[in-house]
Amino acid sequence: MRFLSQLGCPFKARVFKQMNKKQDLIEIQRRKFLRTLSQFTGLAALGSLPLSTPMAASAQQIAGLRMASNRSSTRLVFDLTGPAKHSLFMLDNPARIVIDIEDMQLAKALPNFGTDSSSIIRNIRSAPRNRRDLRIVLDLKNKAQPKSMLLSPSAGKGYRLVVDLRSIQTQATQNTSPKKSAPLRDIVVAIDAGHGGKDPGAIGKRGTKEKDVALAVAKKLEKLIQREKGLKPVMIRSRDEYISLRQRTRKARDHNADLFISIHADAYRRKAARGSSVFTLSTKGATSEAAKWLADKENSADLFGDISIKHQDRAVASVILELAQTSTIESSLDIGEDILSNLKQIGKLHKPKVEQANFAVLKSPDIPSVLVETAFLSNPHEEKKLRTRSYQEKLAKAMHVGVKDYFRHNAPPGTIMAELHKKSYS
Repeated sequence: MRFLSQLGCPFKARVFKQMNKKQDLIEIQRRKFLRTLSQFTGLAALGSLPLSTPMAASAQQIAGLRMASNRSSTRLVFDLTGPAKHSLFMLDNPARIVIDIEDMQLAKALPNFGTDSSSIIRNIRSAPRNRRDLRIVLDLKNKAQPKSMLLSPSAGKGYRLVVDLRSIQTQATQNTSPKKSAPLRDIVVAIDAGHGGKDPGAIGKRGTKEKDVALAVAKKLEKLIQREKGLKPVMIRSRDEYISLRQRTRKARDHNADLFISIHADAYRRKAARGSSVFTLSTKGATSEAAKWLADKENSADLFGDISIKHQDRAVASVILELAQTSTIESSLDIGEDILSNLKQIGKLHKPKVEQANFAVLKSPDIPSVLVETAFLSNPHEEKKLRTRSYQEKLAKAMHVGVKDYFRHNAPPGTIMAELHKKSYS
């Protein structure tokens, strides 16, 4: 075009006018072609897109897609090369779920799981959107309620977008079924008195053993929970005996516990350290524990309700387990906050918030678990208090009220407490 700059303005104007007319003609012909094509292929919705529009270069891609399903629910796991914002919505007639992912493209074609008879999904299709984004459409066999979650990298896996679909049709069938409803059950609280037997735990200056304080408080908590309608205590140990850490969590699972609460007394090299603490499992601890559970599929076969891990490949099982652990840790933190706020009413707190650590007894991936450090045996003043029946009762009552406060608003479905809460609002 350099030669045009040497010509006069009127001539340049005529040249550019002719070029623009030619471009307009090409665009009109292109649109006519698309309209004709749409009559045969149903691509009318793509009429506004340039033909063979390349997606703009994107930093992120969908590297793969995996699925786990049963009669009433399906889980899709999109493996991403990086973080991404997404949104999803439902469409009817026919039933569809639309997933829009920003700044995303496909590394390869998505697999089609429509041949899986157990899946809610009939077909999966995708198309570029707004040049940089990706739209994925799930054609469904019947209506489904979607849920989604973006998982951060962990245990050697990258970012993952998880989409859960639960069949609304199945839910409606279950709700209208004339079958007798199952009897309501109690919420099971596993009470673990720390240490025991050959393991005394911390020992105070006056010879007070942590295992004795923990058992005394645990027994008082057991009595309080026994009196509470809808709650049922299970003692991990009720006498001075040694039980391994793994046996403690196994016993809680054998009793189908809804909560595991481990009671301890702290110690530190500085005598001035004081106050109560509540701990839940750290994310690092959860990751290492997930690897152990996945190594034993028999162990994890019946953990997570409808979607079984036992028959899934390791990658899908890993995501299911991670989601369960995330939910369990969130519940543990909520219960811990309720207990901590009640402990604050009877004494000092060592830390104002629930702490997270890699304690072995907190590692059940599906049972919300908290560890309560009642006070410091290494602090002479607190050791003295821990030896008294009155303070032990105050500690037990604070834990009891915290547990009750949590389950009053978060009772599992099918429990007596859930029914009581429902009636109180009806």
